[in-house]
Amino acid sequence: MQFSSLFFLFFFLPICLICYFAAKKIQTKNVVLIAFSLVFYAWGCPWWTMIPLLGSTVFNWAIAKAAVKNRGAVAGKIAIGVGVAVNVALLMSFKYVGVFIPGTTDPSAFLPVGMSFYTFQSISYLLDCYWEKSKPQEDFSKFLLYITVFPQMSAGPIVRYGSVEKALSDRRTTAVDLYEGALRAMVGLAKKVIIADSLLPIVDSFFGKDVAGMSVLGTWYVVIVYSLYVYFDFSGYTDVALGLGRVFGFRFDENFRHPFACKTISEFWQRWHISLGSFFRDYLLYLPIGGKVHKYLNLFLVWFCTGMWHGATFNYILWGLYFGAFILLEQQIGKKRLKKWPVVLTHLYSKAVIIIGFGIFYFKDFGQLGQFFLNITGLSLITNGAPIADPVTWSSLTGNLFLVAAAILCSLPILPALKERVQNSNNTLVYTGGRVIASAACVAMLVICCILLASANSAPNLYFAF
Repeated sequence: MQFSSLFFLFFFLPICLICYFAAKKIQTKNVVLIAFSLVFYAWGCPWWTMIPLLGSTVFNWAIAKAAVKNRGAVAGKIAIGVGVAVNVALLMSFKYVGVFIPGTTDPSAFLPVGMSFYTFQSISYLLDCYWEKSKPQEDFSKFLLYITVFPQMSAGPIVRYGSVEKALSDRRTTAVDLYEGALRAMVGLAKKVIIADSLLPIVDSFFGKDVAGMSVLGTWYVVIVYSLYVYFDFSGYTDVALGLGRVFGFRFDENFRHPFACKTISEFWQRWHISLGSFFRDYLLYLPIGGKVHKYLNLFLVWFCTGMWHGATFNYILWGLYFGAFILLEQQIGKKRLKKWPVVLTHLYSKAVIIIGFGIFYFKDFGQLGQFFLNITGLSLITNGAPIADPVTWSSLTGNLFLVAAAILCSLPILPALKERVQNSNNTLVYTGGRVIASAACVAMLVICCILLASANSAPNLYFAF
């Protein structure tokens, strides 16, 4: 089931909220959330996808208890090793089985929705319990809720158990939580339906065919649009997840902090898909391997796994290593030297690297990817006589100028800065007026989203495939 559907907005969510807030005890609220979460997950999915979800949940709940009970002993080390290995093997089996089946166009076609996210949550839970960062959950129903709670189970963020441990047993939803959570969810829905779904057709109309005939300007234009599409599609889902989570009394960690406002690639990955980056940082980057060169081996491993996590095609691995190479380059240059660079230069450098990276992310066919590189660098002017610009690109650019400009502005931390100034204002008129305008704008966006969804189905969230 998708957040961006009229069925979810006007049927599933209202019934869920009514049942949830009608329940008085936290145990009953948990049962309601579990039931609706399982329905949310199973809706539109093959019945068998419930087997790995529930099987993985039972296994990880039991193995964590066994590992902690025997912590320090051989049995505990074996238990935690088996737990991590089984999770990784299960994920790889489903995620990469398509690679070995002839005729499979999408290697991830057999991957259950959300498996990458709930598997990583389970691994983080096992290791945090074994490393004494958290205590194992004795109540299976609470652990099941942690894994399956529907706002974040399909496409993240990857939630650490310690951040929601107390909320599983005791949480309350205040009027402020309802208000802020609802507005956050509306903003996320607008990101997805109004912006991302409007940008996607532009990408498909150009990149959906052979890019050999595209101009240099056209290639830059479309890959910038694609970068914006991925951001608004994924961050929009995340905003809805965080907003609904707050409505139900959970405070999920932020997953995006305006990544395109970065000045370096290192900063970009501190702002983009934060839960994935922090997972690899905390559980993989500091593994004691490789002796004196472990820093470089671990860095390679982290970015190789970052690419692999996104899919079984080689472009994702190349994409991960591509960013890893620039991270390493920036480490060699040093933060102090980078800070001395002119601000304009750092922004141009980082945006060029990021935008080209999204081109690698898009093209699974290496022939098309190679042509993309020729186009983006201008070499296609020599190799196949491609034009610098073309009428089709100009027509699309002028016709979608307002949309693209609005997307760029909304990707920057302009509105959050205004919101902060209003919230911190000592002027009652400014504070009240700002809240009223924000509320009215969110309701207006919700109405627009509903109108758009009534006329056409929203495209599935991109990260459902990961």
